[in-house]
Amino acid sequence: MQSPLSKHLEGRRLILASGSPRRRELLGELGLEFTIGQIKDYDETYPASLKYDEIPAYIAEQKSRHYTQKLKKEDILITSDTIVAIDGDILGKPKDKSEAIKMLRELSGRTHHVVTGLCIRSTQKTVTISDTCEVTFDILSDEDIEYYVDNFKPFDKAGAYGIQEWIGLSNIKSITGSVYTVIGLPVQKLYKALMLF
Repeated sequence: MQSPLSKHLEGRRLILASGSPRRRELLGELGLEFTIGQIKDYDETYPASLKYDEIPAYIAEQKSRHYTQKLKKEDILITSDTIVAIDGDILGKPKDKSEAIKMLRELSGRTHHVVTGLCIRSTQKTVTISDTCEVTFDILSDEDIEYYVDNFKPFDKAGAYGIQEWIGLSNIKSITGSVYTVIGLPVQKLYKALMLF
């Protein structure tokens, strides 16, 4: 038996333009069939005037514009971006081990924001949404940080951590909002948005 959303999207082709295995997993868990699309080289810069919670939606829209194929009438394209911000400063993906350690020390014992933006686009319409979550870390020891960075190598993750990995399981004190937003795909908001197509 199909889910109501699968039934609603019958005859449509869902395209997720993301290299993130976590986003692919979450979209699959919604029971939807989809293909993976590619984005042309895009440097992810944004206007300095944007507030931190406006950046992911802006970048998701830019990614959508840089999609390599022309959309057909039945296509629905999903692009996404996630940032980690503390005291208004953006923590991107760490370049190396020392930067990852520095970021995790900055997050230790403090509350930060994780924002994920989504752009859902067809030939007929575009819907852009954003979701913000507050995450509080316990105090992280240097031993915890070293262990995590050495074993999980979080260099592809904003803020140098994955909430679904060891460091999240052992050291996240609280979350206000959806854990899926922190993972990188606010699936509940995506589900509602796809019902509009």
